Amino acid sequence: MPTERLTIPTTRGYELSGALELPSGLVRGAAVFAHCFTCTKQSRAAVEVTRALAQHGIATLRFDFTGLGRSGGNFGRAGFASDLEDLVESTRYLAGRFGKGLLLVGHSLGGAAVLAAADMLEEDTVAAIATIGAPAEVEHVLGTVKGDLAAIERDGEGQVDIGGHRYNLSRDFLDAVRDVDLLGRVEALRIPLMFCHSPTDEIVDVDNAAKLFVAAKHPKSFVSLAGADHLLSRHEDARFAASVIASWAYRYIPMREDWPMPEEGVVVKTGHGKFGTEVHTRSHRFLADEPTSYGGDDSGPTPYDLLNAALGTCSAMTMKMYADRKGWPLEGVTVRVTHERDHKDECDHVAAMEEGRQMQALHRSIELHGEDLDEDQRARLIEIADKCPVHRTLEGELHVHTERAD
Repeated sequence: MPTERLTIPTTRGYELSGALELPSGLVRGAAVFAHCFTCTKQSRAAVEVTRALAQHGIATLRFDFTGLGRSGGNFGRAGFASDLEDLVESTRYLAGRFGKGLLLVGHSLGGAAVLAAADMLEEDTVAAIATIGAPAEVEHVLGTVKGDLAAIERDGEGQVDIGGHRYNLSRDFLDAVRDVDLLGRVEALRIPLMFCHSPTDEIVDVDNAAKLFVAAKHPKSFVSLAGADHLLSRHEDARFAASVIASWAYRYIPMREDWPMPEEGVVVKTGHGKFGTEVHTRSHRFLADEPTSYGGDDSGPTPYDLLNAALGTCSAMTMKMYADRKGWPLEGVTVRVTHERDHKDECDHVAAMEEGRQMQALHRSIELHGEDLDEDQRARLIEIADKCPVHRTLEGELHVHTERAD
């Protein structure tokens, strides 16, 4: 997925460092992702989940909270209240770019942050919220802090260890964590909520999800991330969480449309990737792309894949339709099609071609399924494949006419 590096100005005089994951095709919706306590936007969960959401058409912003990663400010003096301000300003930035009706996604303490920040934003800015491994109480994170918290309360600040890193925390930081009634804020929310949690989470146990779920109003959902650890360190766990969240969010976030479906033919439009291109038919939408070895995102079939597929599918449909009409015992067809760019060395009619024109070829291999088919029926079905409409189009006199639509 294409990634746009950006900075988000704050009212506190410094900038937040962000990364916007964009779909290879068109943007269907937008989301903000909040990372876990003392993590950064480059944590595995942040990267995996935001990129997976982008693959589902949801442009997703992840950013470093104050004093973490590449963002400015002082983490030890910021606290949870500053995290909420970071979320509000990042969400407003994204709403200014993609419009209101955003999805908020938070991991661990980031999940608590998105729940607490939602009512600080303008009406209709947030359409839905999903959390991953969120605590039911913000104060829960202090259990991961190694240090003399009583001394910090007494002296105003002090050194602590969090996840192997040293931080200088202030009394205000501790107060901001302890003063939040998260369950009360969740109970007051009137937007769709989803709580994703692993029953084997050893850092924030699953009872936290139960408390959040009970406090929330409908519509609300719970998804078990069975087998996952708290940090979603396995690739498949992060992608599963993202795919479930994206599917759920489609029901609530406004899907953006740039033009109506075509009445005939197809319409294609470039997306945000190097090659990613959306294909629209009268009733379907999908992506075409190039493989990563060519610099693409491999988010869809290549143009030549689609060409091969056109011949293969039309051949299979035509043979099946013919066999059904005849009442023959054809159980199925497998067609394999490959494209050859330079066919002249194997072609004895190259001399009849205009000089300078390239001879290409499509190779089609057909496997007929059905033990009761006799040899005459099999031979006839192979002949019928050559009569499929796409085959006739490709071997006929085909002209491509191009005009400027503007």
